[in-house]
Amino acid sequence: MPSGDRVPVAVRYEDVRALLASPHSSRNLRIPGLPRLVSGIGIDDDPDALINQDPPEHTRYRRIMHGTFTPRQIEPWRPRIAKIAQDLLDGLGEDFDLVQEYALRLPGQVICLMLGVPMGHYKRFVRWTDMFLTTSTATEQARYEGYTEFMAYAAELVAQHRAEPGEDLIDLLIQARDEDDRLSEGELVNTVFSLITAGYETTASMIARGVFRLLLHPGQWAELVADPALTATAVEEILRFDGPPASAFMRRMTKDTDLPSGGSLSAGTVVMPNLNAANHDPRAFPEPGRFDIHRFTDHPPNPHVAFGYGAHRCLAASLARVELTEAIRALVTQRPTLRLISSPESVTWTDGLVYRPVAMHVTTGG
Repeated sequence: MPSGDRVPVAVRYEDVRALLASPHSSRNLRIPGLPRLVSGIGIDDDPDALINQDPPEHTRYRRIMHGTFTPRQIEPWRPRIAKIAQDLLDGLGEDFDLVQEYALRLPGQVICLMLGVPMGHYKRFVRWTDMFLTTSTATEQARYEGYTEFMAYAAELVAQHRAEPGEDLIDLLIQARDEDDRLSEGELVNTVFSLITAGYETTASMIARGVFRLLLHPGQWAELVADPALTATAVEEILRFDGPPASAFMRRMTKDTDLPSGGSLSAGTVVMPNLNAANHDPRAFPEPGRFDIHRFTDHPPNPHVAFGYGAHRCLAASLARVELTEAIRALVTQRPTLRLISSPESVTWTDGLVYRPVAMHVTTGG
């Protein structure tokens, strides 16, 4: 791990799914002495965070929020997300940096719109998410200070929406209930924190990686230009091939567990299920190293695990799909001649928990 701790990594598709679905696979990693993902305070430390909870607390949390992120709730946001993508492209010239001027700005503006905060605040999200989703640059003290600032900001947003209710996503979360059960203040704040952290950087990374992958396959890019209706299924292959992020967060086994592949993990073992490795398992996806935008149309394989699997599957997967689809659809319809200015090998990449190009200079010119 980036912390220096060593843990076993699950790479086979069937093993990863079994681990993520196992009732003996705990996200409580706060026991002293357990391996850590990063040194100092990190995502694993907050007991109120949904990703760190086990049943029955996790089951209750998800049940209350079940209706908030369904495709039915997210679909009405699609025209507004498409409009943001269109407006961003309208403001760009023939040559531009696809990462800094499009991939990062689109989800930043979407999350501002959905949470009901000023558009300019996405720059704050950049600083905070960089701190939590990097592995080497932030000191323990900086990470702690950033966490404190970020949580205070999330608490402020919740308080503002309580005082002046509207129809933004935070208002839906405040209103969410299961009979008489509602989210506590700490749970609400952590949900907003998670939405900003995951909904901003990971979506931006998927847009950047997805466009990069398509530009490496000009024939498939041309197919999308000719038929933009293919974008939705192309997105599924992008998620499989370059899906977010490589890990589904570590798990602690609470009971001796046998894996489908024949291996076993003893109680107390902390293991890392690797989602990208599972999505490239040839037993689940024939020719996994071949990028094919028709893979999930012509010959659907097993479902990919880019959004995880089991109880902790990404709650906002529907939103991420819509953002990625509309981001790419806008490019193939509005910038059909898009291509890299320099060689793919010259593109530099981030070094952290989220892996994406630092910059990607593209052109629509001749």
